[in-house]
Amino acid sequence: MYIPKPKAGEYNSVWDTYFATVDEGDIHQLLISQGKQICDLYSSLTEEQSLYRYAEGKWSLKDVLGHIIDTERLMTYRILVAGRGDLTPLPRHADVYVSLTNFDRRPLQDLIEEYRIVRASSASLIHGLTEAEINQFCILNEVKTSAAAGAYFVLGHAQHHMNVVHERYLPRLT
Repeated sequence: MYIPKPKAGEYNSVWDTYFATVDEGDIHQLLISQGKQICDLYSSLTEEQSLYRYAEGKWSLKDVLGHIIDTERLMTYRILVAGRGDLTPLPRHADVYVSLTNFDRRPLQDLIEEYRIVRASSASLIHGLTEAEINQFCILNEVKTSAAAGAYFVLGHAQHHMNVVHERYLPRLT
């Protein structure tokens, strides 16, 4: 389903930077394509490389993937809430989840498989929404937010972090 990028007023404007990193189009195909790219990139890493941090106090490559997984899980719940027209206010989430676990303890292949499953589930949920449902809203952090905005957030958030991986991690691994 072709879904145009959301317009101002359909989401919290702090998401603009995420939306700027992705094209609009067939959201299901964009999710599938991006998911494959992320899995391919992480599959090319060794276990040792996946532990790399580009600076003291920065996330490892495993932490980055774990953060993408956690955030996507949270956002797909919000997409579901919006798509069903539930206006129960939802709180924002913070990036603290990475600090509350240890993604480095997990084998890289397990994280890749978890990401693959989460992305397939996200793509399936979004693909199954009707045009009316994708245009419905929820209340997220006191801001009226459309399901379509949530879908583009999933893409843009992951792309933002992959851009950081390409700029700050990968050049130092070679």
